[in-house]
Amino acid sequence: MTIYDHIKTLLKTKLTDVAALHGWVLPAEIPEFTVEAPRDPKHGDIATNLAMTLTKALGKPPRVIADAMVAALKNDASYTSVEVAGPGFINLRLASTIWQEQLKTILNAGTHYGDLSIGKKEKVCIEYVSANPTGPMHAGHVRGAVFGDALSNLMQKVGYDVTREYYFNDAGTQVDVLARTVHLRYREALGEAIGDIPAGLYPGDYLKPVAEKLVARDGKKWLGQPEEAWLLPIREFAVAAMMEAIREDLNMIGIKHDVFSNERDVIENGTLDKVFKSLEDKDLIYVGTLPPPRGKEMENWTPEPLTLFRSSQFGDSSDRSLKKRDGTWSYIMPDIAYHYTKIQRGFKLMINVLGADHGGYLERMRPAIAAISDGSAKLDGLFCQMVKVFNNGEAVKLSKRSGNIITLREMVEEVGADSVRFTILTRSFDSQFEFDFAKTKEQSRDNPVFYIQYAHARCSSVLRHAAEMFPKADLIASALAQVDLSVLTSEDDIALIRFLCNWPKLVEAAAQTREPHRVSFYLYELAGHFHSFWNKGKDDATLRFLIEDNPALTMARMALLKGITTVIASGLAVIGVKPLEEMR
Repeated sequence: MTIYDHIKTLLKTKLTDVAALHGWVLPAEIPEFTVEAPRDPKHGDIATNLAMTLTKALGKPPRVIADAMVAALKNDASYTSVEVAGPGFINLRLASTIWQEQLKTILNAGTHYGDLSIGKKEKVCIEYVSANPTGPMHAGHVRGAVFGDALSNLMQKVGYDVTREYYFNDAGTQVDVLARTVHLRYREALGEAIGDIPAGLYPGDYLKPVAEKLVARDGKKWLGQPEEAWLLPIREFAVAAMMEAIREDLNMIGIKHDVFSNERDVIENGTLDKVFKSLEDKDLIYVGTLPPPRGKEMENWTPEPLTLFRSSQFGDSSDRSLKKRDGTWSYIMPDIAYHYTKIQRGFKLMINVLGADHGGYLERMRPAIAAISDGSAKLDGLFCQMVKVFNNGEAVKLSKRSGNIITLREMVEEVGADSVRFTILTRSFDSQFEFDFAKTKEQSRDNPVFYIQYAHARCSSVLRHAAEMFPKADLIASALAQVDLSVLTSEDDIALIRFLCNWPKLVEAAAQTREPHRVSFYLYELAGHFHSFWNKGKDDATLRFLIEDNPALTMARMALLKGITTVIASGLAVIGVKPLEEMR
């Protein structure tokens, strides 16, 4: 139970007493009311609109209700000040004992502190990365990969049943180009001089190892053979090899998907025909014509009959073509069929993490999903802006076709997986982002991951020193939850505990807005509070964590330190970063 849930329960109990005293008849269900930290800390620790939500039910002005509540609350030892503000808000300042009890809650919960049940175990499919297997993972993929993985962690923490999914296109012209490039590199691996890579093929060296593996498997089998003989088997081999490399790269930053789906399976297993038949049965397919594309003036435009889906019935700006003029499927049909498979697997909530270049994706897909699920399924799309990478102060252009890329592997080898993940999550996913190698390795407050890891390592170091100073003390969390915390009464002690108690509320807000970067911001601020406390201890001996002649206060401060490391570890787990016990 969070501090806000705790206070809400106390207020409901007090409201029953106040109603009985004044002869008020409360409704069977108390209207939902907010209990939250006020925007201005000067107004107290907690603000609630309880009185304002009861006005209609009780037929009384909110300030009358608020005044009655305040009169009763002033006699409660849980609060040091209670007052009415504005039209009927109640501002509360909590007693130290409430915060001390909350610290015990944190210690007993461990890194599960902040876990919530708002997801109610609802199944959610989060699809992210989904890069086609035509090249290695590079900096352009990293943002969506890290964001999608952190979002998955966050949604799990608030109680959703999350499936992490990767979907790739292995049926288009790009994979044919991949196969032709691998065949060329295969000939090279067998000693043939191939010269420059022809235009239209992939020029990077990353396909040389794939070709060497093909030689190891097939020898000279494909030399001198016509394309129709080797295109399919080499394409399948190349796709499998590239997907294996992609999995290895993602594993370097701790990303593992539960499900890998591909377009070829969707096409070949009859799902497209099944979806089309379903739409036909619902009278959502017809033959008609479409106007010219919006925003384009086209000379000699001649409307032609097309097989159309009545997507305008589901909020689309116009109906959509599901088949081309030659009768083959249009480019959106495999995507519709793929999402149909998700719905068949029981997902009513689907979240796709995509690049910013996928404009119009939701407009096309949401009507189709509404139609094939009879309105029961929902698709959210989150669009990540591109990452600009700087190498020694010079921007590096990313291009798989030119071979001039910064790979994910190079990023991790240069700065470490934790730094890559955390740095990516220091900005909102929909904002422009610059990844600078030098700044990411900087050991200063300007480098958030270092600053937070340093806070955790410093806390861990103090706990180790406490074990040496008091060898009989038990410094595990469950034991520290039992020490006397009533000595934690300084303004700085309470301020730190109060900030720790904001963690569950932050988790809830970050999950609801799909913004895991909020976790990074919170952890950075928490580290700042800790470092500030530490620095005050240099001048004020009463604020030090280790006080040899005051073991009671020292043990209480160890409990506070353990609470800090617990919340930092809980937050870093969402981001996918390991907390450090020491820094070297």
